[in-house]
Amino acid sequence: MKVLVATEKPFAKIAVDGIRKEIETAGFELVLLEKYTNKSQLLDAVKDADAIIIRSDVIDAEVLSVAQKLKIVVRAGAGYDNVDLDSATAHNVCVMNTPGQNSNAVAELALGMMVYAVRNFYNGTSGTELMGKKLGIHAYGNVGRNVARLAKGFGMDIYAYDAFCPQEVMKQDGIKVCSSVQELYETCNIVSLHIPATAETKNSIDYALLKNMPKGSLLVNTARKEVINEAELLKLMEERSDFKYLTDIMPARHADFIGKYAERYFSTPKKMGAQTAEANINAGIAAAQQIVGFLKDGCDKFRVNK
Repeated sequence: MKVLVATEKPFAKIAVDGIRKEIETAGFELVLLEKYTNKSQLLDAVKDADAIIIRSDVIDAEVLSVAQKLKIVVRAGAGYDNVDLDSATAHNVCVMNTPGQNSNAVAELALGMMVYAVRNFYNGTSGTELMGKKLGIHAYGNVGRNVARLAKGFGMDIYAYDAFCPQEVMKQDGIKVCSSVQELYETCNIVSLHIPATAETKNSIDYALLKNMPKGSLLVNTARKEVINEAELLKLMEERSDFKYLTDIMPARHADFIGKYAERYFSTPKKMGAQTAEANINAGIAAAQQIVGFLKDGCDKFRVNK
């Protein structure tokens, strides 16, 4: 069987070596498509693939329609909104992610952004400290839990809201549980955002939610840009000179944010949460192991489509 690694942004060599070892030890063939520049290259490469490992690469209905032998797609990372799940299901293709493999990397970036923000972007002026600040974690999944772990070391007062995580789990971690998303934002000086982009969450971080954050507030987004209502966030920042927004997913209206609020806004040039050597290796090898488990034994533990 042929396993294709299709990565516009390639894995590090050490990660590729680890993937190759897992795939070839299992008796499968590994094919690399790295740094491709147009979709036609992906369409050609996927035609005879039994499995694909991707990163932020888009697997849509067109790709799935030409991949006649395809059985599984694994997204090396937590988010999987770059894969058309309905089309995959229609083509009898299993889709998995690799939850937890990038979590520490994303959490460290979130805390780094908080420090950068409260120290006024290191511009030489007097800032504030994270110690004692009320941190709200919006979604207490793998990344949120790592954010909480790191924030404890800063002496932060930690709150969380997650509609799907049992409150007992958060309480056992020493987290103060909010009963609603509104309560989280009304309570916390800093909110770290970790919700996925779904029909329910897209544009849900809006003016009505953010306007009630305490004075001197900070929103850190290492999740997805689609969850932010950009027009309403711009309106809020116009009204509140005390509000800061930092993100590692460049907004569609980046020019407006940087043009008007450069002293209170920062975005990385591309998504950086998982861009560490460790996360790169962990996610790539986990993806390879999941493919081997699926092709050999039918294990679909991390399946995300029905």
